[in-house]
Amino acid sequence: MITVYGFGPAFGRSEASPFVKKTETLLKLANLPYQKRTGKLLRAPKGKLPYIDDQGVILSDSTFIRWHLEKKYAIDFDAGLSSQQRGVAWALEKLVEDHLYWALVHRVWRDPVNAPKVTAYFFRKLPWPLRPLVGYLARRQAGKNLRAQGMGRHAPAELMDLVRKTVASIADILGDQPFMLGAQPSAADAAVYPFMESMVDAEFDDAFNDIVKSHPNVVRYVEAMHERYFASV
Repeated sequence: MITVYGFGPAFGRSEASPFVKKTETLLKLANLPYQKRTGKLLRAPKGKLPYIDDQGVILSDSTFIRWHLEKKYAIDFDAGLSSQQRGVAWALEKLVEDHLYWALVHRVWRDPVNAPKVTAYFFRKLPWPLRPLVGYLARRQAGKNLRAQGMGRHAPAELMDLVRKTVASIADILGDQPFMLGAQPSAADAAVYPFMESMVDAEFDDAFNDIVKSHPNVVRYVEAMHERYFASV
């Protein structure tokens, strides 16, 4: 059986990381049984989660995990899509993972209201003298990463304009379809759904939350995906 290593439940969700949730969604789409374990970043192959253990094959990064599953188990997560739709699916995946992700990093690590909740969760097992110091260092490193990537150079209002445009584009592509690209789920759904879900966290009642809620079709989509794949989790 495949073992998925992730962060675990947090902030009203079954998994703290959208990337881990993406991997779980892919496994559910493929009807592949798996078990979940709490992972440690220091033991992860690339120093990040998720990673999987597939009968002794250790693999990190949700995209490379996807390709591994497709090759080993003869799965095409985009079966039924046209070549144009496959291009849109990949673009959607990268839109949330390489663009929206950085706005969410700013949300959880740099926002003065949200950051204390995040550091309290991730470093809850550290002894008190270390907890605030490690939390401070993590927030500072996130700031450096954001500035190097570019998202951290924007004013807060500019950052939120980018988020609004991104979510509006996702809502436009979704339209009145049950899934991002039609009647059947694809790899795009495995990527988009976790990120949209993470934006409507009950514990983060902020502008990100409001942006998603301004698109009823996206809200319905998140609820439907949860009921279909994670209602029992």
